[in-house]
Amino acid sequence: MRCFSCSKLSVSILCDICVKELFPTEIHTRTMGTLDVISFYKYTTLEALLLTKHKPEGYRIYKALAKIIMKPFMEEFVENAEGDVYIIGVDEQVKSGYAHVALLTHAMKMKTSIPLHASLMAQNRVNYSGKDLQFRLANPRNFKYTGKKNIDAILVDDIITTGITLQEAQKVLMQNGVNVLFALTLADVEES
Repeated sequence: MRCFSCSKLSVSILCDICVKELFPTEIHTRTMGTLDVISFYKYTTLEALLLTKHKPEGYRIYKALAKIIMKPFMEEFVENAEGDVYIIGVDEQVKSGYAHVALLTHAMKMKTSIPLHASLMAQNRVNYSGKDLQFRLANPRNFKYTGKKNIDAILVDDIITTGITLQEAQKVLMQNGVNVLFALTLADVEES
């Protein structure tokens, strides 16, 4: 197989050299209302990889990103956590044979961190890609939550653009007794 980034022979979809040299993490926190959103990269750093999410190679790329980024974060987080924490992916809708957000949440599964797959689903399937804030506000996702109540949870999505989706998700979860500790995204579109 060849590295998706540099095209050199590699055992995985992203070779070790590219992971270390081309994708050093740029952890940054953005506060949206009462929600802290932790992002590991600027969108421009990962854009080519993130745009594969609805293509066949996206499965391998998102799985690799989950292993490289989300799993180590969760391993460190649970060392200091008291009790169970649940992982809730934003709209783990299956497209192109897989759900890209589910790949991220699945990698975060540990003894005390439990993914609640497909528990927070959008009822409105409108595409937000390339749309402005006004469009997003006029077309809410209308999330429906079917998971456990009265729990602590981490909200997970792949990208934060305006933050509207994550804020709407947090509101629905709070209405269902879920204490959202913070949100995690791979990338933030906002260039700070």
